Parts: sequence; C-alpha cells; structure tokens
Amino acid sequence: MSEKVDVIEPKGVEGRYLETGVEAAEHVDINENPEARIKNPLKGIPREKLMRDVEAFAQEKGLTEHIPLLRKGALVAQNPHDFEDQDGDEALDEAEKVALRDEITHRWRMPARLFLTIATCSIGAAVQGWDQTGSNGANIFFPEYYGISSESTRDRLPGRPWTDILAFIGCWLADPINNWIGRRGVIFVSAHFCLWPVIGSAFCHTWWEQLICRLLMGVGMGVKASTVPIYAAENAPASIRGALVMSWQMWTAFGIFLGTAINLAVFYHPLNWRLMLGAPFIPAVPLICLIYLCPESPRWYMKKNRYPDAWNSMVRLRNNPIQVARDMYYIHSQLSIEMEIMNKSNYVTRFTQLFTIPRVRRASLAAFTVMIAQQMCGINIIAFYSTTVFVQSGYTQFQAMLCSFGFGLVNWLFAFPAFWTIDTFGRRSLLLFTFPNMMWTLLAAGLCTLLPFGEARTALVALFIFLFAAFYSPGEGPVPFTYSAEVYPLSHREVGMGFSVATCLFWAAVLSMTFPFILDRLETVGAFGLYAGFNLVAFVMIFFLVPETKQRTLEELDYVFAVPTRKFASYQVTEAAPWWFKRYALFQRDAVLEPLYHQDDDEDVRRTSSTDKVVS
Repeated sequence: MSEKVDVIEPKGVEGRYLETGVEAAEHVDINENPEARIKNPLKGIPREKLMRDVEAFAQEKGLTEHIPLLRKGALVAQNPHDFEDQDGDEALDEAEKVALRDEITHRWRMPARLFLTIATCSIGAAVQGWDQTGSNGANIFFPEYYGISSESTRDRLPGRPWTDILAFIGCWLADPINNWIGRRGVIFVSAHFCLWPVIGSAFCHTWWEQLICRLLMGVGMGVKASTVPIYAAENAPASIRGALVMSWQMWTAFGIFLGTAINLAVFYHPLNWRLMLGAPFIPAVPLICLIYLCPESPRWYMKKNRYPDAWNSMVRLRNNPIQVARDMYYIHSQLSIEMEIMNKSNYVTRFTQLFTIPRVRRASLAAFTVMIAQQMCGINIIAFYSTTVFVQSGYTQFQAMLCSFGFGLVNWLFAFPAFWTIDTFGRRSLLLFTFPNMMWTLLAAGLCTLLPFGEARTALVALFIFLFAAFYSPGEGPVPFTYSAEVYPLSHREVGMGFSVATCLFWAAVLSMTFPFILDRLETVGAFGLYAGFNLVAFVMIFFLVPETKQRTLEELDYVFAVPTRKFASYQVTEAAPWWFKRYALFQRDAVLEPLYHQDDDEDVRRTSSTDKVVS
C-alpha cells in the first residue's frame, strides 16, 4: 500500500482556464517552483473571459453593485504596469490613475484609518516591551519582600521564564481564537490580559499571587504577539508593508525604553518595585479603546467568505476604490489556489501541514530561522540581565539601571532607519549585514571585562553594548516578526505565526533560565564569547534558508516559497556569494548578479525587447 503524501495538487485540466485565470497547462503548483517564476494568476486570460469571470465573482460574493469597478480593477491586476492605457468602458479616470501612480511616487500617501490601525498596533507592541522591562527592574527588589532572595543561581532566576512559558502556550491559542473572533477581537481580549493582571501584580502580597498574575499576563502576551503583526501585514500595501509591520519591534523597543525610564524615576520610591510592575497597564488602556475604531482585516473577512464586509474594510484602508477592486480581485484569484488546503483542514491538520506541505514547510523553516536567530544573537541576555551584567562590570545598582536606560534608548532610536531600509535593502540583506557586526561588538564587550576595574573598563563595556544594540535595532530587531507575519499562506497564517512566536518565546525562556548558570561558570567574557559564536551560526543559517520577501504581495510569496530549498541554497553559493566577493572584495563595479526570481511581467519585457531587436 503506497504512502499518502500531503501535498497541494496542481489544479486544472490541460487546455482549459482555471477559475483563477492561470492557464491549466501551467499546472499551478505552489509546492514546487523550480523556475523561480513569480506568477500572476490573471496573466494570459482574454479580456472577454476575464470580464465574464469578474461578473460571476461579483454575483457569487454579493458585490454586484461594484461590478464596473471590479472590471477595471481586474484589468489593472492583470497588467499592473499598463493601467494608463486601459480603454473602453474600463478606462480609468484621472483620479484613479493618480491613486495608482502615487503607490510608486508617493508610497507614504496613505489614508488616515490605515495610519490609525498601525498606530494601534504600535501601542500593542509598547505594551509588550514595557511589560518586559517592568519585571527586569523589579527583579532586584521584590525577592527580598517575598522572602525568596538568596545568593544561589537558581534563586536569582527572574520571573520572566514563567511569563514566557505561558506566552508560549498563548501562541498556540492564536489560531482557534482568530478563527472565532477575528484579528480585532483577539487583540481586544489579549489587551485585557495585559491590563488587569498587570494592575494586580502591583498589589500582590505573596510570591504565588505574583506568579499567577505573571502567568495570566503571559497568555495575553503570547496571543497578542502572534496576532498584531499579522493584522498589520494583512492591512498594509505591499510597497511599504515591511515598514508598517516593523512598527511592532520598533514600538516594543520604545516600550522597553519607556519601562527603563520609569524604573529609574521610581528607583528611590518606597513602593518602587510595585510601581515598576504596575505601570505597564497604562498603554493597554488606549489599546482597548482604539482597536474597534480600526477596520477588521479584509483578508480575514475573505477567508470567512464575507466579501461585502471585506470591501467595506478595504475601502477604509486604501485611497481610491480602484485600489480596493484591484486588490480584492487579485487576492481572491490567488486565494482560490490556497482554498484546496483551507477547506480540508482543521487546527491539528494545519499544524502538521506546517512541516509536511513543501510550500508551507519552507516558510516554517525560514520563520523558525529568523526567530531563533533573535535569541542566538544575544540581545536578550542584555535585555533580561543588563543590570547584572553592568554590576559585574563595576557599576553600582543605580548606575547599572542608568546604563540599561541608555541601552533601551539606543535600541529604540536605531530602529528608525529600518523604516526606509526594510523595503529597499530588504529583510534578508539587513540580517546579513547586521549579524557579523553584532558578533564583533558582543565579543569586544566581553573582552573588555578582562581589563582592570576602572572607568576605562566600565566605559568600554557600555560602549560596545550600545554599539551592539545599534546594529541589532535596524536588522534582527524588526525583521523576525515582520517576516513571520508575511511568509505563510492565509490558510496557515495564524497557526504559522503562532509557531514562529512560540519558537521565539520558548528559546527566550531557555535563555533566561540558562544564562545565570552560564554567567556563573564562564563569567561575562565567556558568556558574551559564546553568544558571539551563536551570531556566526545564525548568519550561516540565514544565508542558506531565508529568502527575500520585500515588495512582494502576500499572495506572490506562494511562488517565492515554492522554490526548492536546495535550489535557493545552490544559488547563494554559486551566484550570490561570488558576485558579492567580486563586487565588494575585488571592487569590480561591473559585476552583474542574475536574479533568482523572475516576474511574469519581466519575461514579457525581455521577449518584447528581443522582438524589437530582431525587427530593427
């Protein structure tokens, strides 16, 4: 009896057009894409056939009042570079043309409701960061109050591992809860878990009460971290999706900075640790109030077959209805390919398919890599134990907290460049640039602890830690959550993001539980040297396993992750690495790198150019 293989079967019958518009002869297969072609599912459909498909789509989905716009939008989606030349009843008016031109020439000209949505997501991120730093500052005070302080390494473990463990569990709840109540509902509910337990933690009189509050908060943090980046990614246009979604990490860094500032402000207050633990409730209040002023994700509505609601939501997120018509028809065309999986799965099968379906498995591998790399780089040994590290370097407790404040400030300020670089240089390029620099700065910080105690030693340790944060913030800081939120198909996006965030939080818990023991045995120089080596390992993993996703629609990424991993890795060794060496080591400015991926439109341009040369 032959073994059943879990794959997505290519659709269509030879010689007939698919519902999505791709000719069946091409056998649409988002598991295998050895030619590395980024396909447009509407390419090649005759205009008359496309218009009939649009009308059938509008009738089926309850969008008949928008048929004229959908006809225009479908043609724009089919030939995105030729919208100026559309003729007949589907010719665009000047306002529609201006809106489409502005996507290229004025990428940041977006409607106010989209910016409100991203701002609300940013508040959710600030909650996450502030919660982390509140416990970091309080750790040096509350153990004595609860009678659990001692000099043993085990008793010096912070409360954070237990928060991370419950956040790890919360990640796996993201898929079913998203399925029931949508992205906004999940964010609203999770915000309450980051409000009431946080307030309660400021009033706890026993260690067990404190632990329960931290565990409840952990559940909310896990669900929220798995949902907010997805919500931002699904609402943002492709041209600036990276910049908008990276607001998660940027404002998490702001929350960390704000938390360190509050910790300093209340350091000498009699109730210092209670204020440190309770203050993070503040940003959770506007998050609860603002989330229902934001539109629900149109893609979530489409997943639920609620297309009129999706239209109403998308209208609030785009400048012109022509963009709504184009995006909705294009998304629907690609999603119908994914429906083969979506309609035949439940939570358990979706989870197993993260590792069995080739297209989804490659996305899982890439997301796993960028997430575990965030723990391997060593940022959290500073974020969790900065006070301890600085004290061991010769600072007083207050000076150590002052340095932690400086670390938080650098971490936040240096995230700003990523707004421009994440969608221009790309996610992969930022990672490959910043990891070698994080490696040497972390190693240098560790070596400086070998110097004799004195001002030079303490200043140099702080300097290299700040440089480390400056390299982390525009690279490995914003990329993991941005990347993981976009790489999965809609059918597996919630469970995939849950897996990715669970990876991050699980290894964060492992790090926070093991680092005190590593620090005791290897001291600061050995611990920093170990994590510098982990940076090198992470660099190699990213080089071979993480494809670029910049300026692709979420639907086009199906074809990026259909390229076999072996082909991708081979291209990096045989094409990308030699080009980099020629270009930057040998300074051969005329070196040319042949791209791995080819857009259907690019092939049309090349064929047209070849024809023109023959004619001439």
